[in-house]
Amino acid sequence: MNSQLSAPTDKQWRTIVNNDHRADSQFWYGVTTTKIFCKPSCPSRLPKRNHVITFASPQEALQAGFRPCKRCRPLDRIVSNQVWIDETDHILQTRYNQKLSLHELASLVHGDPSYLRHTYKKVTGITLQQKLTQIRLEHARNLLVCSTHPVSQVGAKVGIPNTAYFISLFKKQYGKTPLHYRHDQH
Repeated sequence: MNSQLSAPTDKQWRTIVNNDHRADSQFWYGVTTTKIFCKPSCPSRLPKRNHVITFASPQEALQAGFRPCKRCRPLDRIVSNQVWIDETDHILQTRYNQKLSLHELASLVHGDPSYLRHTYKKVTGITLQQKLTQIRLEHARNLLVCSTHPVSQVGAKVGIPNTAYFISLFKKQYGKTPLHYRHDQH
């Protein structure tokens, strides 16, 4: 790895594990799976060590495509709500088929669950659950047209394993059952 993208030393890792604020101006760390960077003292959930890289400055993290953590504010200023919402939407788009609790989602975007729920609704006008359902149903619609999977499998593949509930949500959104939708598209 080059100097910009280096794995944490044992000492840096211990500092991150212990949330040691004394190292806050010495280095910053990024989590490769979320593309978020933090101060060593960040109280967010501890990432896996093999997903962590370190930076000598916050500018290096930004240049590498990482965004500042909403919780620890490594740039010593508030991260805009829109940046946070965009990151949340990206996670919803990529993990729509998984069971995703508010606490898990908040942890992934380094924020407080209650604040995330409130801010998301304020900025977008819909709840996180409504957005997740929209994404799931869009993917279901594509699967219904592009595959021959039974309706129950389509629901499960998009993260709605209860078939009756899936059919109900789909009909409410599109005005027809998944089977009728599939039939009308062919």
